[in-house]
Amino acid sequence: MSIKKDHDLHKKRGKSNLMLGLVLGGFVALVFGITIAKMTAGHNMEAADHVLRPALSYAK
Repeated sequence: MSIKKDHDLHKKRGKSNLMLGLVLGGFVALVFGITIAKMTAGHNMEAADHVLRPALSYAK
């Protein structure tokens, strides 16, 4: 058995897989960056912890 040379189709698929991986990695980096920016903005972030908060009540 001899080692066969890769077909052109394998090269095209490899390039498209690399591009897809870069796009997905960029999207993950974007979401991570936005999350970090929102967390460090200094705003009072309130989570959905199912506790009544007077600041959010509509009855005044």
